[in-house]
Amino acid sequence: MAVYEEFAGRCPLQSKPIGKKLKRLVVPEVNAREGAMVTGADVYPVKSLMDVIHFVHTGNGIAPLKVDGDTLLSDCQQHLVDFKHVRGQQTAKRALEIACAGGHNILMIGPPASGKTMLAKRMPTILPPFTFEEALETTKIHSVAGVLDSRAGLVGVRPFRSPHHTISDARLIGGGIVPRPGEVSLAHNGVLFLDELPEFPRNVLEVMRQPLEDGTVCIARASMSLTFPARFMLATAMNPCPCGFHNDRTRECHCRRR
Repeated sequence: MAVYEEFAGRCPLQSKPIGKKLKRLVVPEVNAREGAMVTGADVYPVKSLMDVIHFVHTGNGIAPLKVDGDTLLSDCQQHLVDFKHVRGQQTAKRALEIACAGGHNILMIGPPASGKTMLAKRMPTILPPFTFEEALETTKIHSVAGVLDSRAGLVGVRPFRSPHHTISDARLIGGGIVPRPGEVSLAHNGVLFLDELPEFPRNVLEVMRQPLEDGTVCIARASMSLTFPARFMLATAMNPCPCGFHNDRTRECHCRRR
């Protein structure tokens, strides 16, 4: 709750220390590594309310968790896939390298099984490594959304989000009674990949106008109005025609010619 209130109280996110306000924090054990990222405060992990009562009355038995942010970030910077493992596809790889170097959005058009999705998944591995400030900012978003890995405590690699084309506009942009970040915010500082681009409803694509232009998403409700960060690289892919084989060298296109 303390992490959420800190997030909701100031958006876009800032990595401002809260140690002047709170000297000691008691947090659930699963959130301890995440909470230890707070500067200027001691974080005490507890397993139950009985641990909290014991700590309040005696102050003994529970030691504050100490985590070095730079070391934790270095340990978390591991990719399951890598761009360097792709063989061939020289033209496509060159296009992605230029897009990633300049922070440009990109659309890949090609027949099915030509490697569009495989290449897109490896885009974060050729983006610059996270700085600690970027990692902390991204971690806050994932924590509020409830998708942070408690074992890591920190998002160490640039996010790659690939929502299905049946996603709703509210799920993509964020929302709810208590607004939570959507896919565009979860992709902040990383890559948002839309596969089969023509299959996405028009209204879903229209709501992406603000984050693409401003790098933020504003969600207004009767009780509150929140602004979530949403600065990402947009990568999209589509087939050249309904059957997917237009101008293919080995397979014939069966679409009706007009």
